[in-house]
Amino acid sequence: MVRPGPSSTEVERLVAVMGRLRRECPWDAAQTHESLVQYLVEETCEVVEAIESGDQDHLREELGDLLLQVIFHSEIASETEDGFTVAEVAGGIADKLISRHPYVFGTDRVPDDLNFTWEQRKATEKGRTSVLQGIPEQLSAVARANKIISRVRFQRHPVDLPDELITADEVGQQMLALVARANRHGIDPDQALRAAVRVLESDIRRVEGPQPGT
Repeated sequence: MVRPGPSSTEVERLVAVMGRLRRECPWDAAQTHESLVQYLVEETCEVVEAIESGDQDHLREELGDLLLQVIFHSEIASETEDGFTVAEVAGGIADKLISRHPYVFGTDRVPDDLNFTWEQRKATEKGRTSVLQGIPEQLSAVARANKIISRVRFQRHPVDLPDELITADEVGQQMLALVARANRHGIDPDQALRAAVRVLESDIRRVEGPQPGT
């Protein structure tokens, strides 16, 4: 049975609660975008943990905590002259989803390769000329490597990458084994992977050629 969606009244109530906290709670009033980054990261990790636990009540609670971070940042932004409101945040993402799904909200036919089409639309929309653009430097070495490789594959870049069949269990076991071997010989696995990712980035730049303005 599918439950009804969240009431907009409850979301509006949360926005109102956050607004009052900003006015009347000394701790909430003192927070900035920068001071809240640690909580945003923590809450995101806790959502991942809840998903992996399979506990729906836990997931609901953690999603609420993550939603609070979105509302909190939006409330802070709304207090500045050139800021924005949570309604503008919601409107912006809704508009983006509609524009990137013309086969749902328009008359286009469903693309044969959804991933390729999605990446192409994003690149055009953001004016990207390289698959490396828009990938956060703050990502972990593994997450950054995965994102770069996904972009390369989805955008069909001619970069040679391994593609032998492997299971999730094998990935975990082999990564753990590599970390153990690295540890045994005094190698920092994160640092080693970052170095390998930099080599991959150089290969990609070589394939892409000179970028505009360089």
